[in-house]
Amino acid sequence: MGTHEHEVDRRTLFKAGLGTAVAAVVGAELAFPDAAGATPAPEFPWIIDCDTWGARPPSSTIQITGNTTNKIILHHMAFPNVTDYSRDHALQLARDCQNLHMDTNGWADTGQHFTVSRGGYVLEGRHRSLETLVAGEHQVIAAHCPGENGNAIGIENEGTYITETPPPALLDSLVTLCVAVCEKFDLKAWDIFGHWDFYTTDCPGIAFYAEFPMVRGLVRRAMGTPLSAAPDRRWPDIWRFVDGPVVEVAQYLLNNAGYTDLAIDGVFGTDMNPIVADFQTANGIPVTQDCTFDQATWEALAPPLGKDAEGLPVQALQFMLSRKGYADVAVSGAYDHATMKAVQSMQRLHGLVPDGKVDLSTWCAVVGGSVREAFARH
Repeated sequence: MGTHEHEVDRRTLFKAGLGTAVAAVVGAELAFPDAAGATPAPEFPWIIDCDTWGARPPSSTIQITGNTTNKIILHHMAFPNVTDYSRDHALQLARDCQNLHMDTNGWADTGQHFTVSRGGYVLEGRHRSLETLVAGEHQVIAAHCPGENGNAIGIENEGTYITETPPPALLDSLVTLCVAVCEKFDLKAWDIFGHWDFYTTDCPGIAFYAEFPMVRGLVRRAMGTPLSAAPDRRWPDIWRFVDGPVVEVAQYLLNNAGYTDLAIDGVFGTDMNPIVADFQTANGIPVTQDCTFDQATWEALAPPLGKDAEGLPVQALQFMLSRKGYADVAVSGAYDHATMKAVQSMQRLHGLVPDGKVDLSTWCAVVGGSVREAFARH
């Protein structure tokens, strides 16, 4: 994870009516009173708190968001895939990560809320994350994903998973942690996403990302959530201050809908706000204060695609497929054989019929969402 101009949770400020002019001075009125420090939580004795792993004090006050937590974002750390699975190694991992984030990235503390080691140890990341998990109301404002730092619980997973998958111990603990977060913050298994859908990065890794349908399925089962409760589709919701590949897909589709003055650059800037609002108004979709690009917006924009398709929607599809490991897919705008094969692979991964036709569920899976069919498989 690198530094970014949106590290401060400016969506919190925006919703509070403070605007970007005061982004550098996050209002104390948005935070709960400071705590003396992290302490072990009897409810979660398997989470190693900051004091236990020897965390440095934060360089500034840790703030609590006024937003509602609405998702989990999974990361890999881009650290070596070590074979030391010990507790001592996990404690050192947490210290190394905090040092990197504070001394190199210039952040106030560890960027993520929680860390899972390759040996399956779960550690508190940013101070007060365990405290707010126990409370289950408002989360710590973190620094793991610009634009989502006040809305998403960030979980780092030790290792690099471009070609390798995480070891079983890590996956088992990750599922346990996701269940705890979901139960405390009233989330569901389909509220789990990957970092690279909201930010231009290789994290969480191609190989790890292919495990996400399984991880979500295991979380659903562990929570006892019936399959019938799963929505047909859970799209990634984006808004002002979220920059990344999924925003770029939205821009391709808006251009295809006639908004040709909108830059296709992956930045949800002020130029995109009135365009999203105009499209939503024209399609009878409620317009939110921060221009939330919700399920209704996605489903009004995403056209069905097949072998004869061409143009901007195909470019959007190819752009995202190429980012997710389908190296043979070129962003040409022509629905060619390589594109069809990649679509079929993505459909198989998510339990969809691998017919190569891009319907709403296939679009949702491609842009990082989840579909009910995937839960039926896991």
